[in-house]
This record gives sequence, structure tokens and C-alpha cells, in this order.
Amino acid sequence: MTDSVLLDAGVVNRCRRRVHLENDPAMRDAPKAAPDPTGQQRKADATAHRRTVADRVATLVGSDWMEIPAEPDLRGADREQATLAMLTAGARFIWAPQLPRDPRGGRRGSIDLLVKTDKGYVPVLVVRHKVTDPGQGARTSPLGEPMPNGSRVDPLRKIRPQPRDQMRLAHAWRMLQAAGYAAAGRAVGGVIGLDADVVAWHDLEAPTWPGGRTALSEYDNRFSDRLAVAAAAANGGQPLARPSRILECRSCPWWPICEQVLLESRDVSLVARGEDAVTLRGVGVQTVDDLAAVPMSTDLQLVGLPSDDAIALAKAWLRNLTVVRRVPQVVVPRADVEVDVDMESFGDSGAYMWGVLLSGADVGDQPGYRAFVTWDPLPTDDEARSFAEFWEWLTGVRLRARARGLTFRAYCYNELAENRWLLASARRFAGKPGIPTEKQVQEFIDSDLWFDLFRSVQEQFLCAQGKGLKVIAPAAGFTYRDPEASGENSMRWYRDAVGMDGSEPQLSQRSRLFEYNEDDVRATMTLRHWMSSAEVNEIPYVGDL
Repeated sequence: MTDSVLLDAGVVNRCRRRVHLENDPAMRDAPKAAPDPTGQQRKADATAHRRTVADRVATLVGSDWMEIPAEPDLRGADREQATLAMLTAGARFIWAPQLPRDPRGGRRGSIDLLVKTDKGYVPVLVVRHKVTDPGQGARTSPLGEPMPNGSRVDPLRKIRPQPRDQMRLAHAWRMLQAAGYAAAGRAVGGVIGLDADVVAWHDLEAPTWPGGRTALSEYDNRFSDRLAVAAAAANGGQPLARPSRILECRSCPWWPICEQVLLESRDVSLVARGEDAVTLRGVGVQTVDDLAAVPMSTDLQLVGLPSDDAIALAKAWLRNLTVVRRVPQVVVPRADVEVDVDMESFGDSGAYMWGVLLSGADVGDQPGYRAFVTWDPLPTDDEARSFAEFWEWLTGVRLRARARGLTFRAYCYNELAENRWLLASARRFAGKPGIPTEKQVQEFIDSDLWFDLFRSVQEQFLCAQGKGLKVIAPAAGFTYRDPEASGENSMRWYRDAVGMDGSEPQLSQRSRLFEYNEDDVRATMTLRHWMSSAEVNEIPYVGDL
């Protein structure tokens, strides 16, 4: 094992090929994809959340709180020395420590908080996502007493597994062990989540992983593997990781480099990614050409998609087709009165806009687009008003259609998000004017009046580049007006639109969000009309490939 490679906690959650590229000296100056603005915003939000939590806990614990200055005020080696001095002095709470490097283990890294117990130190992580769910059995402690030995079994919460969090805690635990400061006994680590109301504790030696594995053993296996990959890359050895397309490739800075290699080799992962690509290579299917040559009805033991779909996608890829029909005749249920619905939310904070597009027979409402919105920064009680207005309008259209003997149907694209906020809004604002009950909302969701067009696309088309609305709508002839239109970017626009960072609200970004939302509902309508027309038959049928 080389002492020239030191890896942080993130490597255990990264693609093995990325770990190779990050440690290959020959790739140091290779051109990479530009940073994703939305990803950068998420990091900034996480940093702001950590600062808020740190200030709150510091106030609660008082003079026992110690903090390592952040860079550039204090740089890496100096931050490590300052941390070591505090550990040696037995500081009770150490915020933002740079843990002593572990050359023998190949580790470097930091953690948000170290807490001293009567047996030594334990790591605590601060994250901007939920760490518990309603239930029971989680061990939690108050923010003002963030100690594992003072935790209790919480009757109202159960732990969210969050594997990434556990891996980061395990990394910090191993570094504390190597430095001689880890608390004696079982390995534990705490997490303060988005709600920031308690510390939730993970037993890193509990058999909670598949096959009875523990978080610590899972971390050890992953880290040992990544360290070998990195050492081979750093020392010019035979690469231990080859490019292969996985889900994370879409946001990886190294994707342009891997994509070029995969295209040149016509690698099978361009069609069947992840574990399916590994399975295919194991039976000698190395390229897209190999996969396209496999006879239909061959069981390839894939888990990501049916074998025949994989074979058909390979045939489509060879013909440069992004979409092919799975069925001879595409069918979409239609109605006399149709409403396309699209919701805009901001993370877990709420849904600030419900956009609708009314078309079809006359029911006394102006056809076209309208939106029910609140521009009060989420979370806000004004969200109840905008949701109630949306529900009242939708219900009114349904009732007027029925009164005139007309059929009605509302459409969305991928109902998971809409359903989540339909139900959550009814639950959160129960009893407020115009808010439906959860039962009323659930009855609507379960009825034939609510139709998910994504499911119809999924059942009737194979899409080589994904089934997202931004991908599939162009096949129907629809073009988004904003070249940067995406759900991720809309989060950034929303922050500016409401002045979330204390700046003046930007009215231009509100207009941009209205346009984006309108384009989403118009894309859904265009896609539905196209699927109901003869033009859809111009898309090749998989049986003819």
C-alpha cells in the first residue's frame, strides 16, 4: 500500500473510474466538464445550513464550544495542527476539525463536529437532508446535549439509512482510531439533518446492511478497493478501473473523457448501464453491436430493463434513433375537456406554483395557460392560498364539464412530484379555507380523471436518451423557449425570484419561471396530441428494426 495516496471520505461513494482519473498524474490538466451551477448552489446551501447549525449548537453548549478557523484564514496543515492541539487538550466540542492524516491507512479528511465523551471522541455530521422519518426506534439526543451516551430511543422517529452519511462517519471514525482519539467501545456517529432539531445516532457496527454487513465493514471494503485503484493510477500501474456508463455520469466532471472512450469502443454501457453492463460483459457482450446481434427473447438476466428492450435499444442506437415504438399502435386516453398540470417546488420547502393549461370543449373558462402562485419565500402560509385557488379552479372545471355531459381528464408528466405535493399540501394546510381533505385528494389521484403521461410513454416507447419531458417532447416537435430550461436550474431561478439570499427579488426571474412552467404544460399537451395522431407512426416500430 502506497503512502503517496491520501483519499477523503467521498471516494467510497464515487465511481471507481473517477477515483482513477482523479489520481492519475497524466490527467491532471485534462479538460473536464464545467461545474454544474445547480450543484454549486446545493453546496452553497449546505455550507449555509452547516453555519446555521453551528451557531445554534454553539449557543446551546456555551463556553465548551471550540472552532477551527476555515480556509483561507487557516490552511490545511495548520488546521490539522490546530485540531490536534484541541484533541490533545481534550476540548469538549470541536467544530470544523481537519482530522490528523492517516498515511498508513491512506486517509485524509474532515468532519463537521467532534464530541468528547468519557471514552473519547465521536464524529457528528451536519447535512441538508432528512435523517429520520416518522416512526420509532431511532436513538436521538437534544442539540444542546449532542452526546451518544445521553441519547434515548425516540418514540416518534426511525432512522433513515442514508448510506452516504454512514460512509462519511465511518471514514472519520477510522481516522480517529488511527490518531488514537476514537471513543472506546462500539463505533458510533451522529447526524444533524435538515430539521436540525436533534442528533440522530448511527451504530456503525450494527448489521443493518444487506447480508448482515455493518456500515464499518462496508466502508472498509469500499475504501480498500478505492485505495488500490488510486494507488495504481498514481504509480503508473495497470488501471484497475475502466470506463463504464452509470447514473452518476450525467453530473461527473470527467464524463467528457469517459464518453469519448466509450464511443470509440462502442461500449455496451452506452445502452445498458450500471450492473447490467457488467452482466453483459460477463457473457461476452462487450459492445452495442454485440448486444444488437443477440436474438430477441434471449434472457440476459438484466435488472435495469427487460432483455428485449436492451436489445432493441442497441438496434436503435446503431441507427441513431433516440425514440422507437414498443407497440404497433400508440394509445392515449383523451377527454372532451383536458387540463395539463405542472407543479414547481423548492426542495422540501413547498410547492410555490401550480400551472394549468385548459383545452378542449367550452366549460365557461378562458382556455389557455394560467398559474396559481405565491412569491412569498417558502415555507410560507401563503402557499395554502395558492394551492386552495388551484384546487378550487380544477374542481370547478371538473364539475362544469360533468354538468354539461362532457368527459374530463387532467394530465401531468411523472406524477410522483405532483402527487407528493397534492397530498402534502392537503395535510399541511388542513382546515384552512379552500383546502381539500387528504381523502378528497387521494380519491382524485386514484381516479381515471388524473393521468400520468410519463407512464404511457414508458409503456409504449423505448427512449435511448431517457424519458424525461425535456428529452421526449422534441420528438413530438416541441421546443422549450429557454435553452437552460431544467428542473435543477429552476431552483436557482426561484432563489433570485424571491430574493432568498437577502437580495432584491428579481421580477425577470419570476417571468422566466412562468415561461418555464407554461412550456412544461404545453410540452405535455403537445406530446399527448402527437401520441394521438398519425404522425407518431413515423417513429420506427421496434419489431421492424
